[in-house]
Amino acid sequence: MLQYPGGETPVIDGASIAIARNTVTALIGPNGSGKSTLLRGLADQLSAQDGQVLLDERAVDELPDRALARELGLISQEPTSPGALSVERLAYHGRYPHRSFFESVDDADVRAVERTLSLTGIKALRDRPLSDLSGGQRRLAWLAMTLAQDTDVLLLDEPTTFLDLRHQLAVMDVVETLRAESDRTVVLYDGEIRARGTPEEVVTEGLLASVFGVEAIVEGSERGPRVTPLRPVADAGRNATD
Repeated sequence: MLQYPGGETPVIDGASIAIARNTVTALIGPNGSGKSTLLRGLADQLSAQDGQVLLDERAVDELPDRALARELGLISQEPTSPGALSVERLAYHGRYPHRSFFESVDDADVRAVERTLSLTGIKALRDRPLSDLSGGQRRLAWLAMTLAQDTDVLLLDEPTTFLDLRHQLAVMDVVETLRAESDRTVVLYDGEIRARGTPEEVVTEGLLASVFGVEAIVEGSERGPRVTPLRPVADAGRNATD
């Protein structure tokens, strides 16, 4: 159970989710369904009032901050940092879990930063301050910093929101590069998990109507389900299996 301090009711109540290694799991749901809250709970940025978050069978709230940061990275919806900070310096901030406070940058840090700047396609921006970048470029800079942490688990909170099509494709291309196996989809609605499985199993016309309030046509394609929205429906929120 996840609840914000001072909140009257839990945002997430009774949700159970397991993420397998070497997979990309998409967490989807309408606005206000609790997606960001769940991700904050998984990253130990919001303490669970009931239940546990386990990473390789270890409770995340029992791991020291630096140890957790070596294994799990999170990009929130709207990360902030000093605008004068350069793209390269931001990327190097991602290396802090791997060295002590007094240690200087070593060859492993340099290799990690160069790899992530290359992977995100922003090497040419390395000396630019964040304040000079577009929203999409800043998003890629934050992705580079998080990738520089070199973690086994990467949590992205709506990574393509507010980005133009070019930068959306750039972000998803990075995700595809990191993926090793098949995708999974989890649907969250009103703090509860309504469906889970492969995209083909989960993204159905019934679920789109009951959870998202959209009448649509769903067709299969080589790249997964293809959704054609038709019109809004008034009875969203019914059981997703209806």
